[in-house]
Amino acid sequence: MWEAGCVNQLGSATSPYLRQHAENPVHWWQWGAEALADAQRRDVPILLSIGYSACHWCHVMAHESFEDPATAAVMNEYFVCIKVDREERPDIDAVYMNATVAMTGQGGWPMTCFLTPDAEPFYCGTYYPKTPAHGMPSFTQLLNAIAETWRDRRAEVFEVATGIVDALRKNNGGLPAGSLEISAALLDHAVSAVLRDEDREHGGFGRAPKFPPSALLEGLLRSYERTQNSRVLDAVDRTAAAMARGGIYDQLAGGFARYSVDAFWVVPHFEKMLYDNALLLRAYAHLARRTDSPLATRVAAETAGFLLTDLATDEGCFASALDADTEGVEGSTYVWTPAQLVETLGADDGRWATDLFAVTESGTFEHGNSVLQLPKDPTDPERFDRVTAAMRAVRATRPQPGHDDKVVTAWNGMAITALAEGGAGSGRADWIDAAAKCARYLLDSHVVDGRVRRASLGGVVGEAAGVLEDYAWLATGLLALHQATGQLDWLTEAQHILDRAMAHFAVPDEPGSWFDTADDAEVLVARPRDPIDGATPAGASSLAEALLTAAASSAPDKASAYGEAAAATLQKAAVILARASRSAGQWLTVAEAYLRGPLQVAIATSNGRTELLDTARRAAPGGTVVIAGAPDSVPLLADRPLVDGSASAYVCRGSVCDMPVSTSAELRSLLLR
Repeated sequence: MWEAGCVNQLGSATSPYLRQHAENPVHWWQWGAEALADAQRRDVPILLSIGYSACHWCHVMAHESFEDPATAAVMNEYFVCIKVDREERPDIDAVYMNATVAMTGQGGWPMTCFLTPDAEPFYCGTYYPKTPAHGMPSFTQLLNAIAETWRDRRAEVFEVATGIVDALRKNNGGLPAGSLEISAALLDHAVSAVLRDEDREHGGFGRAPKFPPSALLEGLLRSYERTQNSRVLDAVDRTAAAMARGGIYDQLAGGFARYSVDAFWVVPHFEKMLYDNALLLRAYAHLARRTDSPLATRVAAETAGFLLTDLATDEGCFASALDADTEGVEGSTYVWTPAQLVETLGADDGRWATDLFAVTESGTFEHGNSVLQLPKDPTDPERFDRVTAAMRAVRATRPQPGHDDKVVTAWNGMAITALAEGGAGSGRADWIDAAAKCARYLLDSHVVDGRVRRASLGGVVGEAAGVLEDYAWLATGLLALHQATGQLDWLTEAQHILDRAMAHFAVPDEPGSWFDTADDAEVLVARPRDPIDGATPAGASSLAEALLTAAASSAPDKASAYGEAAAATLQKAAVILARASRSAGQWLTVAEAYLRGPLQVAIATSNGRTELLDTARRAAPGGTVVIAGAPDSVPLLADRPLVDGSASAYVCRGSVCDMPVSTSAELRSLLLR
């Protein structure tokens, strides 16, 4: 029986998602030893609910069930209820998502799992309605059924739980050993497999719902630079243009929504995630640099602007997300009707905007509303600027979606990487400065006693330990800043982070294999280990990039260890490129750079930025390590002097180097051969 005196424990959480549930009549616990001990003491199951703040259906289930006193009473009576933010604890989410998929064949959020007091899952699902619907029981019916099963058929519960845990551990054995090598033939095979799934009419890959294939676009761009296969570039162009012109992109203020519910990129799921926009900024900035596409150039600049304004936090970093809902209604901030456009802009401009943004009388969304699209660029840019400014002003008076201001290390590392690379490639010093400010906060606050923490809120760092992706992306961002600024301290800090990652995440006796949690992290029923790229790149593929870049940037004593680890990691993942190419975007990105050597450009100069540096940043393929500075100022410039008193570029592919050159034409010729 539930005992009087238990209270909701979420008010002190460092997660906005948990705080959203602090006023629920449910006596929520945060995940931890005390909650598990309470389940043991009361001899009741655990009800584990996992979600995130921008999740529409998480809000729906909260309003329907968790805010309902009658439902809460049943939850409190028969269960110890634990609420987890999947963004703050991706390790817990990974374990129980695997269990949910194993039991039901699908997953999603909110995730609802019932566990033994030892945290072993025995029944899992996702959203459950307030009343029976579509063949699903009501949430209360489910609660009562689980409670009855626990009381009357407990042996069956433990039998199921044991079987699930055994399966989770068995399936956590890592990638199979194989003899595949990272080769041009393997990468060409992977690219061909991806292109077979391209939707050549509407852009993207596969069917609805369509998620932005951000890492895959970056990998394909790098493949194009190696092969000059026009079909690869065409696929990137089609997808990039379709997303940028569709409703998934905010045509007024920049920034991409999490996914499109249709195959045409028209109707988004309106939440905007930091990780999507950081990874897409990287891809669009690369596309703009490679092709001079006006559309890619504009979208890269607007996406960077979205990060620097809408997602900026007081600490100088970037918030996790904007909600899908506004006051409980999905997308209401963003949608328009023809009448609203006329009211806002006047008759002439209103009709012009209606046509330009594909706003219809019947609507493209719900209740006659339309999501703004931009099928074609306006022929009158001045009018476009005037109209969009007026529309933004009116939209700003509407209720706005909530922020999740949690600062997640990995996702901010992605933003640092994109801003530093994009700023260097386009001459935007303000982007580089913003990246450096964020990196300094993470190093000062999220790195505690040399170890990375997962997240902070309002400058208060949470207790959750960093997972592999946090170490990997923080290191990658620092390495990008090292290249963008030429400052040695960014490289030194990145090396410290990577050394800790290699010490604590490596799988013993399996070179190139990595766990997603550290060897001294909290022990869960299974230790997460997933090398497949998903909505965000896998921790292992992310670490591979950091290791490869560090190897190309470091002095020989450190470069060899990083290079060997990168090579072993890629070798282990070759099977993913061969058999699951659509889920290997980050692996393709790193493998393309690896296949080139990787390529290094070190520019010795006595006066900072030079024409050689501009040329290198413009012409070098993605993944090239480019740095400029005084001779001997950083490892890549060791023993590389000026030639005849002039700035000189040293180009190397792995351990093979060309003679130094002093003109942009010579450098461009070396880079494009």
